[in-house]
Amino acid sequence: MKRIGIDVGGTNTDAVLIVDEKVVHSVKRPTTSDVTSGILDALKALRAEPAAAVKVDAVVIGTTHFINAVVQRRHVQKIGAIRIGMPASASLPPFCDWPTDLASLVNGEIFMLEGGHDYDGRPFMPLDVAGLKNAARKIKDAGLRSVAVCSSFSPLDPSCETTAREILADICPDVAVTLSHDLGRIGLLERENAALLNASLHDLAVTTVAAFRKAIADSGIDAPLFLTQNDGTVMQAEIATAFPVMSFASGATNSMRGAAHLSGLDDAMVVDVGGTTSDIGQLRHGFPREANAVVEVGGVRTLFRMPDLLSIGLGGGSHVDEDPVRVGPLSVGYRLTSDALVFGGSRLTATDVAVAAGLIDIGDRSRVANLPKRLIDAALRDAWRKLEEDIDRMKTEAGDVPLLAVGGGAFLVPDRLPGISEIVRVAHGDCANAVGAAIAQVSGEADQVFRDLSREDAIAAARDIAADRAVQAGAARDSLKTVDVEDMPIAYLPGNALRVRVRVAGAIADPDLPAAA
Repeated sequence: MKRIGIDVGGTNTDAVLIVDEKVVHSVKRPTTSDVTSGILDALKALRAEPAAAVKVDAVVIGTTHFINAVVQRRHVQKIGAIRIGMPASASLPPFCDWPTDLASLVNGEIFMLEGGHDYDGRPFMPLDVAGLKNAARKIKDAGLRSVAVCSSFSPLDPSCETTAREILADICPDVAVTLSHDLGRIGLLERENAALLNASLHDLAVTTVAAFRKAIADSGIDAPLFLTQNDGTVMQAEIATAFPVMSFASGATNSMRGAAHLSGLDDAMVVDVGGTTSDIGQLRHGFPREANAVVEVGGVRTLFRMPDLLSIGLGGGSHVDEDPVRVGPLSVGYRLTSDALVFGGSRLTATDVAVAAGLIDIGDRSRVANLPKRLIDAALRDAWRKLEEDIDRMKTEAGDVPLLAVGGGAFLVPDRLPGISEIVRVAHGDCANAVGAAIAQVSGEADQVFRDLSREDAIAAARDIAADRAVQAGAARDSLKTVDVEDMPIAYLPGNALRVRVRVAGAIADPDLPAAA
């Protein structure tokens, strides 16, 4: 296996070459405002090393493009929203719980139609086919290019959503269609919100993936492109174009997966200190612990595959205020190498404090030689206090556990913390996110209700469905391993009903690699 992993963060773009699971070479370059130039610069620096100028099997990129678009309200598009489930849920239309500014940018037109299913999978109302055709004609006339379709309890029976897609394809074939059951879980509003966000990012996903392909081609690399997902696995570039929300939290996930790979620890706490934020999470069986509760993205409530993370405004580029002494949450971001004191700038940052304290040796140390010791000590105490409190918040065990400290700003993590058995620092830890991207696997998930089956048979059936989905996404079937299994009896349903969620992951199947290019 020879793969290049790239992670585009808010401050740095990291690139690494992995050969047979070992890091051959890694580089770190500033992220650029157009992102693509930063990727080109990182690839050029990586390939300048003779040992890294080899033919590779794949390029895997982790990016924050899409979540940044939602958070910053940039590059989102007007969409059509089709809700199937009337007369139920009429009082809570699509976008009802969105921030007003974001809803006004995305809401093109709403259609609420009869149809959908009940909680046990029975049809709730006959599907309003005539209404769907009328909605498709209006979407075409309005010039909308992307549509989200959400039907009640579609994870149990997606037939209403698939029928809607067929009608849209017939009347307005150029429209991109997002079906909610492909993304979310059973809850209607959160699943619908995920579909609406996904549809609003369609044009950005198309242009971003095309830009990534061009950057790879311009670097002289002939290899298929993959993007990493929220759960630490990869998806082919074509799938990433269709489901951009699945990469919302991939940056932090890549760091956790990379930390597990570099350290050999599958169960530990992880803190990834970047230039702008510190992301704190927990590894279980080598993968990030997933969030089981609602996750807000840009003020929108969603519920789909996301790691359970806590992000705080603390990083190497964090501003240091002197009265009172405080580190973050504002950061110089990708301007660290021009704005920080040690690089000739005028802004006091956490990196300057660390250089003055002797924690790291970069830039011009003489520029921080006169910083008062009182200021240095107070700033470090503030950073350490934040890390101690927030790492403790994310722990799920009363006893001491190991902590993996990675990222370019890991020098801010002290050597001892309460509740932590040891602080583990690894070689190439500053590029753990790119390592995580390079080693990422392909996954598949099943989340549905089974009836008239024993618990063992229901789990086995869910595992088979998840395995088929993983193989369809490009995994080698014989490499698949079960990552997560959850089951919950549903007492109010007849037939010994059991809701089962299973996730499997495995290596990328070699024969499919050319098809992914």
